[in-house]
Amino acid sequence: MKARIRHLTGTPPAGPGERPPVPQAAGGPLEQARARFPARETGTQWPMTCRPADEVLAVLQRPPFDTACKNTLWYRVAGARAILTWLSGFPGTSWQERWEASPAASCPHRWGEQGHTWIASATGMRRRGTVQCGLLALAGADVVRLPLHWLVGHRSSHLRDFVEEARDPDGFARLKAHVDPDRWATVSAGSARLALARIILAKGGSLADITVGDALEYATAVRARSGRGSASTLFYSWLRELGQLPSDAPVTLRFLGRVTGQLTCEQLVDRHGVENVPIRALLIDYLEERRPRLDYSSLDNLARALTRNFWSDLERHHPGINSLDLPPAVISGWKERLRTRVQRRRRPDGTVEETVVERADVALQMMTVRAFYLDIARWAVEEPARWGPWAAPCPIKEAETLDRKRTKRVKARMDQRTRERLPALETFARAAADHHRHRLACLQALVAVPPGAAFTAGGAIFTRTKNAATASARDASGKFIYFDVAERRAFWAWAAVEFLRHTGARIEEMLETSHPALVQYRLPTTGEIVPLLQIAPSKTDQERVLLVSPELADVLSAIIRRVRAPRTGAIPLLAAYDYEERTWNPPAPLLFQWDRGGERSRMSGDFIRHALGEVLAFIGLTDTTGQPLDFAPHDFRRMFITDAIRSGLPPHIAQVIVGHSNINTTMGYNAIYPTETIEAHRAFLTRRRALRPAEEYRTPTDAEWEDFLGHFERRKLSVGTCARAYGTACIHEHACVRCSLLRPDPAQRGRLVEIRDNLQDRIAEAEREGWLGEIEGLRVSLAGAESKIDQIDSASGGVAINLGMPRKIPAHPALKEGAASLRQSRDDQQ
Repeated sequence: MKARIRHLTGTPPAGPGERPPVPQAAGGPLEQARARFPARETGTQWPMTCRPADEVLAVLQRPPFDTACKNTLWYRVAGARAILTWLSGFPGTSWQERWEASPAASCPHRWGEQGHTWIASATGMRRRGTVQCGLLALAGADVVRLPLHWLVGHRSSHLRDFVEEARDPDGFARLKAHVDPDRWATVSAGSARLALARIILAKGGSLADITVGDALEYATAVRARSGRGSASTLFYSWLRELGQLPSDAPVTLRFLGRVTGQLTCEQLVDRHGVENVPIRALLIDYLEERRPRLDYSSLDNLARALTRNFWSDLERHHPGINSLDLPPAVISGWKERLRTRVQRRRRPDGTVEETVVERADVALQMMTVRAFYLDIARWAVEEPARWGPWAAPCPIKEAETLDRKRTKRVKARMDQRTRERLPALETFARAAADHHRHRLACLQALVAVPPGAAFTAGGAIFTRTKNAATASARDASGKFIYFDVAERRAFWAWAAVEFLRHTGARIEEMLETSHPALVQYRLPTTGEIVPLLQIAPSKTDQERVLLVSPELADVLSAIIRRVRAPRTGAIPLLAAYDYEERTWNPPAPLLFQWDRGGERSRMSGDFIRHALGEVLAFIGLTDTTGQPLDFAPHDFRRMFITDAIRSGLPPHIAQVIVGHSNINTTMGYNAIYPTETIEAHRAFLTRRRALRPAEEYRTPTDAEWEDFLGHFERRKLSVGTCARAYGTACIHEHACVRCSLLRPDPAQRGRLVEIRDNLQDRIAEAEREGWLGEIEGLRVSLAGAESKIDQIDSASGGVAINLGMPRKIPAHPALKEGAASLRQSRDDQQ
């Protein structure tokens, strides 16, 4: 959330010529955590590693290492004896020192590929499996301690179970009692248990001896091994829940390597590289002076605008520049460069496309630089020794900071976006509910069949995977789908749509909503208890309360049922990272949290946006141009305000509900025409009608209205529809085949063909009988029938017809009368 926290440094700002003190350690939160919580040093001397070989082998044959079957125990002891014999040929006073002196300590891959050949050369033991069992036994008995990076690269299917049974059975039994039974057998839980076993083998001790530094070292080793930005950190969450970590330990390791934390003003300036030392000191001093009145997000944007977009750009194009008094050519060149930016997009083939586009926030950037100059000039009057040497004429005029035209264009574009989506809101909301029901039905169908069986869901055939611990399957094309994850994403998409459309809250406010935010209020007049939703302070530092409607109450109850802990029934406490303030919020029972591999995590804005995109793909909703009618989270806020004001809610009440500090902001979200404009237009129509004859506006009689409706009923013919206007007579005496106003029905082409053939037969008969007077009329009808058939064929085949040059013909009196009626109807509609 964008909580506006005032960051007071507690120390006076330094002068322009000196650097202010750094209040926090250098580096990000990960480096700071490593400095505060160092990992345990394993050393090379401890009792077990210093014992003779015969005592070590005797220990491996006593509890708790003798729980395996006789064959497995024999393999372990035989392999351990061979490894100890081989290690005896290396220098050292302990088995750990000899192991580190051997080639096996350099890389787990070399040990896996060549270890058994090394052992065979010294002892004759050539069985690879026996050697691997022996190393596992020695590590489990704490004879040798393998480094974490070595263990991460070494695969063993028995390592986890062996450590749990032989090394610390009581500790893992206590952990198993704490973890939900359904979670203990999952893949993510297995990875967490393996992580704890590896740490014990590498650092020694038991489960209770694992420290924060050990966990950090293991997470770093996994990231270095896999090359991914994050790794499973469920094991760390288990340690915190067991109460084994100090209270000031990091709340989670999941995002510790990707977050930056709050940087000092010096770090904010140095990240963009300001070469001139006095100017660098001035920028740092200016940010320190502004910092107590800004939240961190605003301070970050201010530093970026003054360093990267302003001074660093000047230094790149004008090396050696050292004064704020900029020449006209320098400032004009900077303004031209500021108006555009390079937009990078990745193509489907992996290459990056660079395009120069117009910058949208030019006026805001210039306003920031103008404020920088004006602040220094104002402060120079109060502290001339400190700020006076840097006072210079402001190179940016006030007119350059105005952006009314772009603001109006943005307003028009947002209003059009709201008007397009507001009529489709109910459709999209129903689609979100249908999408969740579909995913839930698919999940239930998967659970109902055994692993490896085929099943049908949503009209498609899937095959469940053989792993019974995962709710996954493959479709007909072989695509792998996690049905439980898909169902959870569909549920949260529906919950987000309903929450946003009924509250008008910002997405960060929704994600920060906690269980205590649901309160009850007793009306002082009637004594009735009504539910209220408390929105935490966000963008405007103002807390507000919303009335919970029955629809919203149903959604909140469904969310609470979803996030409750199965055992305790309470909502788990979650410490979420604030990406705006770069701080960790205190643990709270957040409603929008979900299980990510067994570890509770707060949802992100990207997750909600992707979930809404899945709903859009499910329904296939498009706009008038055929493009997907996507719904962004902020669109629901605009539609909430627009619908509320359109329904008669006073704008100043809507301002309080949505948490705007200025009513103009609320009206900017309102995508309906102002009432004054509509009323003035209606008054204009009333005055115009008053100038026209009153008889044109009389109420039609029942007979006239029935005659009007009957006209449309009498237009339907056997071969099409008559297009003559109301009030006009048939000019062809109902010889419809000859009439140009007949619109033939393509479905009746066969009937027209029969009429044409019948006319041809009658013409032939008339010629035989000598009925010359009837032949001419029949040929006119035949030409009309052939014309209607050609008209149908041309419309279906897309053949171009030469209409010739237009010529003016006198209007029929009936057409004039129909045109007058049309104008009258249009005026009435307006």
